[in-house]
Amino acid sequence: MGAIDYGLMIGMMMIAILLASLVSADPELLQDVCVADLTSGVKLNGFACKSNISADDFFFAGLAKPGLTNNTFGATVTPASVQQINGLNTLGVSMARIDYAPGGLNPPHTHPRATEIVFVLEGELDVGFITTENKLFSKTIKKGEIFTFPRGLIHFQINNGKVPAAVIAGFNSQLPGTQRVANALFASSPTVEDVVLTKAFQVGTKAVEKIKSRLAPKK
Repeated sequence: MGAIDYGLMIGMMMIAILLASLVSADPELLQDVCVADLTSGVKLNGFACKSNISADDFFFAGLAKPGLTNNTFGATVTPASVQQINGLNTLGVSMARIDYAPGGLNPPHTHPRATEIVFVLEGELDVGFITTENKLFSKTIKKGEIFTFPRGLIHFQINNGKVPAAVIAGFNSQLPGTQRVANALFASSPTVEDVVLTKAFQVGTKAVEKIKSRLAPKK
């Protein structure tokens, strides 16, 4: 078994153990399983249960391989939430794999429905979160080390090293949600008024429009 595969296995085991000690952010389940029916039109806090289920509803192989990092930020998040593993519905847990090229950044963002904990598979990252009192807690984490991001707080990870890095992330929600700060403010639909952004960030209209054009969804 290769070094990366071994690291992946250990990382997943550690995340599973640590998640077991977390208080679930999602409502408690009232039955053994409720595999999500993503095609259902029923609206509720979660997903409706489908009737025909199998072992495949609880399986996902998507975290086994590194994600491509040839993008604007040099980082890719591969989620393993209820949308990929329908069997996670009502179970209050999910995972993700994040891969970073040298210099790659997972931009400042929040998870409104979950606390996050990351286990470093490879490389080294500078990570941090900011409290509601605008205090930054940051640290450099290396292979085999763990860092936690409290629920709802803005946080980030950046690979300042010269080699690729990767983490396995665990969440105490079946669907943590991700809201990137810059995209939320500068690429919403409809867009936030320029007067709000210019006053909030103390910049001119041209700077706001430049940021908006860069973050606009690709057509």
